[in-house]
Amino acid sequence: MKFAILKENLKRGLAIIERAAGRNITLPSLSNVLISAQKNLIILTSTDLELVVTWWGLAKTEKEGKITTPARLFANVINFFPSEKITLSSKDNILLIEGENSTAQLNSFPADDFPIIPNLKTPDNLCMNLEPFIEALSQVVDMTASTQVRPEIAGVYLNFQKDAAKITTTDSFRLAERTLLFEKKQTKEVSLIIPQKAAREIINIFKEQRGKLTVYFSPTQVMFEFYSEEIKQPQIQIISRIIEGEYPSYEELIPEKMETQITIKKTDFINHLKSVGIFSGKGNEIKIGVSSKKDGLEISAANPETGEDRTFLPAKINGEKMEASFNWRFLIDGLSQFKSQEVIFSFNKEEETAIIRPTDESSFLYIIKPMKSS
Repeated sequence: MKFAILKENLKRGLAIIERAAGRNITLPSLSNVLISAQKNLIILTSTDLELVVTWWGLAKTEKEGKITTPARLFANVINFFPSEKITLSSKDNILLIEGENSTAQLNSFPADDFPIIPNLKTPDNLCMNLEPFIEALSQVVDMTASTQVRPEIAGVYLNFQKDAAKITTTDSFRLAERTLLFEKKQTKEVSLIIPQKAAREIINIFKEQRGKLTVYFSPTQVMFEFYSEEIKQPQIQIISRIIEGEYPSYEELIPEKMETQITIKKTDFINHLKSVGIFSGKGNEIKIGVSSKKDGLEISAANPETGEDRTFLPAKINGEKMEASFNWRFLIDGLSQFKSQEVIFSFNKEEETAIIRPTDESSFLYIIKPMKSS
């Protein structure tokens, strides 16, 4: 194997694939990157067996071939290598890195030592715009559960329909759902759950990209592929395992009609929640009620150890007087994801589900259960 590549291009690729390379004592190969040289291309691949990340970059290839080498060591060498143009070659399990005035050698391993990477290029796929998908995933990814008992709610639920995609997360106390409308009707309908870690890496790796995303499916895995117009082929692929199990039927938890609707400025709401939250104690419990004297909300919290706080926040009220207790941190988690300057905070009875929506769109909703007041 021998090829020449610009240092900045190689750094960019290593920064992407290194995210899936772990530190595994029992399987050292999972700490490695697979380097493949093809005609005018270099391919970098890493995996932790749950996630596979592959990157393609332009290179001047003299000899095709493959080798695997420790990912973090390789990345550190390249980051500080003084030359802007680098030649890489392999011989007898040694990776030779050469620049104008510098040379480095890395002890490496045969490509056969690297795990087999599945080929998910199948007719079962759909295509959509990358940017809105990453934005939607970012809005909901933090609301998954931290549990091994119910793995299905520890992941992100992707429900791809012909006209739209619904991206949902829940921890059983709150739920976030974002709906994406497709520009072009899809021929495939499929639903699946991916781990939260995979969702985070998809966000981190694709957030700087612009263009189309193709999603390929198999019974146990899903692949997200970004196509590059520059190199006229895929540039990044991420393969994730699919979490087994059925996602909860959450649609029935969304009330069709709300008795009380409160339109309120998002930033003011967040600031008042933070102020009162200081007195909420370990349970993060605060009370929110519709004021009986003037249009607005009364937000309060009391803690025997520190004291109590009560504040009034002007708002537009439509409906009956209502009071309920909430986890103020959960409220802020949802509110922080809205781009709208105003939100509609709706709830029915004290112990029924509350809904928060932005005033300027209906594609994103955040559902939160009231706390049982102590």
